[in-house]
Amino acid sequence: MPIYDQTSDSIHAVYVESKDADLFLLEVDQYLNQYPETEHIDICLHDLNGHLRGKRIDIKSLRSLAKGCYFPLSIYAMSLEGKVIEESGLGKYIGEPDSLCLPILGSLRPCANQSEKHAQLYLTMKSENGSDCEFEPRNILKKILLTLNQMNYFPVMAGEVEFYLYANQSNTEYKLGQTQSFDVDAPHNYQTVLEGIEIEAKKQNIAVTAIVAESSSGQFEINLQHSSDILKLCDDILAVKRIVKHIAIMNGLNASFMAKPNMLSAGSGLHFHMSLLNQLQHNIFGTDERKQPNQCMAQIIASLIQLMPAAMAILAPNINSFRRFQFAQHVPLEANWGINNRNVAIRLPCADQENYRLEYRVAGADANPYLCISIILIGVLHGLTHTALKLPKAAHEIKPHDARIFLPNHQIDALKLFENNAILKQYLGASFVQLWSACKKYEYQLVANKITDLELQWGL
Repeated sequence: MPIYDQTSDSIHAVYVESKDADLFLLEVDQYLNQYPETEHIDICLHDLNGHLRGKRIDIKSLRSLAKGCYFPLSIYAMSLEGKVIEESGLGKYIGEPDSLCLPILGSLRPCANQSEKHAQLYLTMKSENGSDCEFEPRNILKKILLTLNQMNYFPVMAGEVEFYLYANQSNTEYKLGQTQSFDVDAPHNYQTVLEGIEIEAKKQNIAVTAIVAESSSGQFEINLQHSSDILKLCDDILAVKRIVKHIAIMNGLNASFMAKPNMLSAGSGLHFHMSLLNQLQHNIFGTDERKQPNQCMAQIIASLIQLMPAAMAILAPNINSFRRFQFAQHVPLEANWGINNRNVAIRLPCADQENYRLEYRVAGADANPYLCISIILIGVLHGLTHTALKLPKAAHEIKPHDARIFLPNHQIDALKLFENNAILKQYLGASFVQLWSACKKYEYQLVANKITDLELQWGL
């Protein structure tokens, strides 16, 4: 049955399955029973860069979202500065049209700041004909997952995201202690933040399995539990980022998920572990008698390596992202693989047969998780359907005269490879590839067209 939403312009027929609407209203009732003092809700979409875009509504308006609400399509054409990029074709040229947005079931959660009174809800955008918006990263991943599931393959994945905590420059009295790699007893000012992150993650039903002190002082990594609900995993990664930033600010600190916030310190990555189940829920990854990847896993790794240079446009989404790729920083400079080796792009960690998996180590902490996992699963699909792909030698077996596949070290080079890759275009959609390239070239020019202080100091 259609549910009608009357606006000042006209009456729009909004076709919403009554079951989903009822489930959302039930979710609202359950949430308000737990948090009866809730006053307002942030209703949000994640843009191309994974940034939240939306508005805050009063609690009285929450139930009406069962019918949906409207946001402009141009949300998916916004730069890192939050400006609509006209070169995308989604802005003023087409009149910045609004599109129907519906609640994502299960995403109504308390916010990290004032959780008793403040909630958040994720939305998903629809196109004019009622199908999923082709420009929304979450919808792209949803479509790829459906294709994989229809072939009776079911990925199970975990995420690891790195970040830095640093002192707010305006708070000159706040002193930070040094942290060391795998340091269990962090200084008190850090420990307070880490404990706050864990508390708020539990409130949001996010399964954080560990928080690890990384190699550089002030750098940490949050590990999220393996899950077969891949869309929720991505939702949780972005929710964790917001939690970290909120808790840091509440404790007089700042948090950074830049890929390379300091040239003298280690970069921050976004790593994914993946195993692959069949319809019997058996992990089809494993090793052969020589302790090498079995045939299925070998095909998938070969496919991931083949696509990796072009995929860098997604995995390293801005100029700063490419600053992370430096020698001797446990960051891959080549499209390669290896067993128990943190220098490679695809690492096979130590594990028994049941838990055998690969770790995809290329993306930066600034990357959009929906798109990163889309890239990985495109590689899975391509590998499963192209059995002639040959697995390259493992990194430790490569000789000086062997061919190597180097990753692009410049954003514009990566975008050219991305635009011309037929496989990525097939799964991501030609319109999305065009949109991504237009937005990223605009952002690149914003930085490239600025004269730095260093250039002015040259005295030329």
